[in-house]
Order: sequence, then C-alpha cells, then structure tokens
Amino acid sequence: MQIDFQKSPDGLVPAVIQDSVTNKVLMLGYMNRESLEKTMLEGKVTFFSRSKNRLWTKGEESGNFLLVKDLMVDCDQDTILIKASPVGPVCHTGADTCWDEKNVGNDFLASLENIITDRKNNPSDKSYTASLFAKGINKIAQKVGEEAVEVVIEAKDNNDELFLNESADLLFHYLILLQAKGFQLSDVISVLKQRHK
Repeated sequence: MQIDFQKSPDGLVPAVIQDSVTNKVLMLGYMNRESLEKTMLEGKVTFFSRSKNRLWTKGEESGNFLLVKDLMVDCDQDTILIKASPVGPVCHTGADTCWDEKNVGNDFLASLENIITDRKNNPSDKSYTASLFAKGINKIAQKVGEEAVEVVIEAKDNNDELFLNESADLLFHYLILLQAKGFQLSDVISVLKQRHK
C-alpha cells in the first residue's frame, strides 16, 4: 500500500472512518506515517492529533476504540478509508458519529449487532444479552448449542412458527457468540465470499 504523505506540507493525510457493518461514516481524522503504522500494528485506529500535536489512539481515554476491519487508499494515494467496528459512541459528545447521526444502517441484522455491542460494552443488570457476556464464552457457546438442537428438533415437526422462532433464537445467540470472540457477521460473510470465488 503506497500513501503519498508528501502531498501535504505537514505530512498528514485525511483518514475517513466508516462503520464496517452499517457503512455509516463515523468521523474524519488525520494520519501521518507513524500513526498509520501503529494503526496497522495494533488494529486500533490511531490518528495524529493536530490539537495535541502527538499520536492519539481513538478511545485511549474513553475506551471507545475503533477496531480496524479493512484499510484502503484512494486513487490519488492521499486519502485513507478505514472500515472499523466502533466500541461505543465515536464522537466526544457521546453521539454515534461526529455528524450526530445514529449509527444504524438499513440492514436489520447490522442494527441488531450494534445493540449487542452496546449491551456488551455498557452492561445492565436488566439485559439478558449483558448477562450472557458476563457469564463468559463457555456459557454463550453452550447456549448456541442448545438453540441449534432446538432448531433441529423443530425442523422435524410441522410447526413452522416454532421452527422460525427457534431459528431466530439460534441466530441471535450466534451473533452474541461472534462478538464474544471479537467478530461480526460480516467476518463470516467475508469467508463465504472467498469460498464462492
């Protein structure tokens, strides 16, 4: 990947951050060669802060990191597009994006994944999803197994409503398992796309 840091006198290039699931533009920052290298090494978006005059990892104080999923350079090699998974709100105001938009796509599953992420990062005693994350990976995996067995049982019967409800339970718990392992449904879709080629 070639990036022309020399086009700007300060050696900075704009970095557009886009949600890897919803495709919403989350924020814009600036990177120099060092911040890009750190971003690629650690998997968390790091900018060069013009106001602080130093490297700044998004979320270093708030914990609201941007986890890198993909990184591209534009045709002129002077702008970076980073597709990321946000851990919490992106803007310092507490908004989902720096344009005060809700980070929700048109895809219901993407919206559901964002809700699951929120339950994981902001647990509540009243949240079933948060309680599963609190119990750990073994309990989550066990729940996926239980739901899979229930889908198989209902598939053998003729009650379509029960079959669809159990299928919904399985998909929901699978999305939780993916996030517990640090992935999203888009990662699985990428594997399927590679197999399809």
